[in-house]
Amino acid sequence: MKIIVTGSLGNIGKKLATMLVAGGQDVTVVTSQEKRRAAIENLGATAAIGSVSDATFLAQTFAGADSVFVLTPPALGGSDVIANTANAGKAFAEAFKTANVKRVVMLSSIGADLPGGTGPIEGLYHIEQAFRQLKGINITFLRAGYFYTNYYNDVTLIKTAGILGSNLPGETLIPLVHPQDIATAAAEELQQSGNGTHVRYIVSDYRTAAEVAQALGKAIGKPELPWVPFSDEQFVEGATQAGVPAEMAHLYADMGAGLRKGAIQSDFAKTGATVTGTTKLEDFAKEFAGAF
Repeated sequence: MKIIVTGSLGNIGKKLATMLVAGGQDVTVVTSQEKRRAAIENLGATAAIGSVSDATFLAQTFAGADSVFVLTPPALGGSDVIANTANAGKAFAEAFKTANVKRVVMLSSIGADLPGGTGPIEGLYHIEQAFRQLKGINITFLRAGYFYTNYYNDVTLIKTAGILGSNLPGETLIPLVHPQDIATAAAEELQQSGNGTHVRYIVSDYRTAAEVAQALGKAIGKPELPWVPFSDEQFVEGATQAGVPAEMAHLYADMGAGLRKGAIQSDFAKTGATVTGTTKLEDFAKEFAGAF
């Protein structure tokens, strides 16, 4: 099979491309950076250099493909994030039609069923809606949980303040996911023909924020590590002081508020909150400790 992987060699793309190549598939990895070419080719894949917002480039790359994995880079452009993400989705949709693509697997997110109040996830809502208008394409939306790896961003907070926290209380249940579990699910879907439009949640564990602090704290030798809830204002102030652009800080605050209210995880819970990933919180905690 000829399979296109967008998203370059990030946390998911590298794992996914490696699995597909090992399975004997003809894999092309899309990246915007020429410097990534050698690393892609070393995996046994072909590199396609260009922008995911360029419909002409995408159509040329997708020509003759059996399936395409769609991953839009986070924080496209650093500003106007939602609009840029939505526009990338439009470019993908146009390219699918031009190249006559029949099978698409898109990395989406919990909360992508909602039109707003979800922070950066809102961009994925717009892409899902655009893809749903396409005819003759079998599409799977992989709605992933909150990435475990996001907690690496809190290493400085833990080391300097001795706490872990966000703008949600400790009892908030968070669907969590490991990039390896996403890559495994994506590889499985990409090698199947699909049947219409389908949503598949990929979640590795479903735990409270306080349990996250407890597990990570225990793994790094700080068993009393507390989860500290912040107000939305405190979260934005802390994020911007840490160097996060103001627009992104507010978007992340909106996402935290969406989790706090239970809106983002609502549809996942309604479907039965089935955890299918294999990497549990305590497994990730060991990885976290190794990098701490």
